[in-house]
Amino acid sequence: MSKPLLRFAPSPNGYLHLGHALSALATWDAAQKLGGTALLRIEDIDIARCKPEFTQAIFEDLAWLGLSWPEPVVYQSHRFDIYAGAANRLRDMDLLYPCFCSRSDIADKANATDPDGAPLYPGTCRHLSNAERIERLERGDPVQFRLDTEAAIERTGLLTFSVIGPTILDRPQIRYARPQRWGDAVLQRKDTPTSYHLSVVVDDAAQGITHVTRGRDLEAATDIHVLLQMLLGLPTPYYHFHRLLLTDNGEKLAKSKGSQSLRDLRAQGWTPEDVQRAVSLLPSREKVAR
Repeated sequence: MSKPLLRFAPSPNGYLHLGHALSALATWDAAQKLGGTALLRIEDIDIARCKPEFTQAIFEDLAWLGLSWPEPVVYQSHRFDIYAGAANRLRDMDLLYPCFCSRSDIADKANATDPDGAPLYPGTCRHLSNAERIERLERGDPVQFRLDTEAAIERTGLLTFSVIGPTILDRPQIRYARPQRWGDAVLQRKDTPTSYHLSVVVDDAAQGITHVTRGRDLEAATDIHVLLQMLLGLPTPYYHFHRLLLTDNGEKLAKSKGSQSLRDLRAQGWTPEDVQRAVSLLPSREKVAR
């Protein structure tokens, strides 16, 4: 087996908080225990929300925590042509189709939810004729491209992946992937030629990532990633899902909810050791900084 490679891949659309610190420290700790290396990757496909100052803050926060990484750092915004190439491979398999539905269209027609609790796409545009698709594309209607998940599963058959837990040195356990519970996932968004699901799979393979450490909130999304890996002929890493830090009301820490940033904690006098104690010793439902 090659030398273990892991990665921490934040999005620079806000400042890092304690939840990110837990994920970063868990990744570097796992790399050390495995005798491997942790990489830093910047997942900045959301051009509108990702800012250079947030990227710089990521470097500063991680260095403050005592973490280091090999150069060069991969920026996903520099790799759009590579993701588009992967999408074209799926299109050539007749597994990618244009979707013209808005969020309100989906919410109005959905009769189920996905694992994240969002309205499950009912497959409306999968049933459009080629003539309808061409007409709407030529008209310039806003479009995103979705994976025909049912057809994809017919091509791959039963999917499994290996999960390591609760510690990174435990024996891997085989788990069955269930991508059908996500419906037809978006792989190319309206504003960019990729999506989180597609870019993360392509980059993990390109960088030779052998072990992925991620929070339990991304556990279900791994099903889509395993499906894409099989379709594109890419290796499937080992996966390890770490606990989440929760607020007083039981919600996970999030930039969108104003969770206190590492920069703020540092300004209040926190030390890297304080952060390590907070993320390492608190059980999963312990109360942490807002």
